[in-house]
Amino acid sequence: MKQRTLGEWLAYLEQLHPSAIDMGLERSQQVLARLALGKLAPRVVTVTGTNGKGSTCAFVASLLRAQGLKVGVYSSPHLLRYNERVQIDGEQASDEHLCQAFAAVEAARGDISLTYFEMGTLAAFWLFHQSQLDAVVLEVGLGGRLDTVNVVDADLALVTSIGVDHVEYLGDTRELVAFEKAGIFRAGKPALCGDLDPPQPLLDKAGELGAPLYLRGRDFDLASDGNSWRWRGVTAEGQPVELSGLPLLDLPMENATLALQAYLLTGLPWDAGQVRQALLDTRITGRLDRRQLTWQGRPVELLLDVGHNPHAAHYLAQRLASRAPKGRRLAVFGLLADKDLEGVIAPLQGLVDDWAVAPLDTPRSRPAAELVAALTNLGATVKSYVSVDAALEGQCAQATADDQILLFGSFFCVAQALEWLERQALEG
Repeated sequence: MKQRTLGEWLAYLEQLHPSAIDMGLERSQQVLARLALGKLAPRVVTVTGTNGKGSTCAFVASLLRAQGLKVGVYSSPHLLRYNERVQIDGEQASDEHLCQAFAAVEAARGDISLTYFEMGTLAAFWLFHQSQLDAVVLEVGLGGRLDTVNVVDADLALVTSIGVDHVEYLGDTRELVAFEKAGIFRAGKPALCGDLDPPQPLLDKAGELGAPLYLRGRDFDLASDGNSWRWRGVTAEGQPVELSGLPLLDLPMENATLALQAYLLTGLPWDAGQVRQALLDTRITGRLDRRQLTWQGRPVELLLDVGHNPHAAHYLAQRLASRAPKGRRLAVFGLLADKDLEGVIAPLQGLVDDWAVAPLDTPRSRPAAELVAALTNLGATVKSYVSVDAALEGQCAQATADDQILLFGSFFCVAQALEWLERQALEG
């Protein structure tokens, strides 16, 4: 029988299950038992949260890899290629290895119906097990308690932040969301929370499980003077540890703070120089992602960010306010219909001089006319384009060397910009 390509596998996975999202662990647990993988690696770190999961995973992986450990990272969604979701030792999994993993899960599942995400998660687990890793870092897809990632027991469970998002699955209060996210905690294993105001259900779950709980603001925290920052935390034995004079990072330092506490609890060597360098080396495509390009002979600065909910937009606004360009800031913006439009654009008031909006290449896109109306109501200068590519080119055409183009919003918006950048590089 002809072997499927990765594209064929992904198309097959999309039609395997009657619904795209079907929360619950039973199906995945049954297939995982049939795969008989055992523990994925000696150290398993699971990360959930409303925002900041991706950068926290990246920081943790970077800190572990700085010690020479072989680390697997599972994250979602991807921006351009599915391979981004599964990284082994800093490299994306190859098409060939992903196809082998999907085939292994397909053979094990029998007549058990799995969603696209369930199949992908179990395939990543199979691949990690085959790779004989020292550690794996797993990003929860949605919630925590009923997310497929939670079929694996975490040695360290991290909650980055708690906000209201995905209401239909997680509930419409922070308390309900916190209950779902605390579902990744395990009895007697350290649980960490980076939210400065963790709702009571999260505290209750840690207490119920006897999980040592480390809270930002109490056990670990950061402070910044605008030029550098310092960190404090505690060892598993309760001994205080501090790092000062840390360089400012583009990625959220709150998430670096959480990752540092997690790393400290592993008991691995703590070398201040290595830790600093590992933080500086951490990058994520599409998150406060600065690019330089040449447009019609002129240098243009582009900042990409997948800030698509109010929490992420507030953080983006803070970073923009602290680093203003010499000239103007020109925005390119697109959003999905199910996101809080007003909540996303309100924090950016006064930080953007000119807006270009466009529909996204998905049926879930919010119409450009709605983006225009909302921004106009805030008194913004805005122009509508037929596509993200056209909006980008429109802003590039008017940008000077002192201006900055900010492209943000949906993952789809950033993905389209990345494809546009690839084409520019090929044509240039």
